[in-house]
Amino acid sequence: MPKRSSRRRSPSPNKLSVQRAASGNSWVLSHPRAVRDCAEDIEEVRQMIEAGEADIAIDELRWLLGTCHEMIEAHFLLGKLAVEVDNDLPLGRGHFGTGYQLGLQAWRRADRPKPLPALHPANRHFFDAGRGLAWCLHELDKTAMAREVLQELLRLDPTDPLGIAAWLDEMATAGKTIVDVGSLFRD
Repeated sequence: MPKRSSRRRSPSPNKLSVQRAASGNSWVLSHPRAVRDCAEDIEEVRQMIEAGEADIAIDELRWLLGTCHEMIEAHFLLGKLAVEVDNDLPLGRGHFGTGYQLGLQAWRRADRPKPLPALHPANRHFFDAGRGLAWCLHELDKTAMAREVLQELLRLDPTDPLGIAAWLDEMATAGKTIVDVGSLFRD
């Protein structure tokens, strides 16, 4: 039986992967070349959205995903437009979920290195897609699933710059009495 090499293969320039950050202290998503090549197109989409041209932006984002399905930002923006423009939570959940899953799968293929800083520009759309997914799940009365997503994001970046722990606490206590103040003063 041949012995497996202990060296990791270099990430493919055509596939979403994870690599050590330049600082050496954390990890970042490394986006496929096609994603980087579409930076100007994504900027144009952002301008379309700001100008209120959601339908044109949606068509452009779909076209971009045809070019590179692993474009997390395009999935995030489609999810955001689905929720904000059309109030379509299931569609938003689908797009946010795809963006989140793409990043999570790349992280798992890289043997789950941590931390993956939420505020690093290469990671931000992944975290935003995860937060969008959690929001949609919660709104669709799938709070347990929403909590799982948020817990995973918190494990990836325990410094919690996006306030995920507070959101988890809010979900856990929504509608529940934490302390009955009256019972503190009764015999």
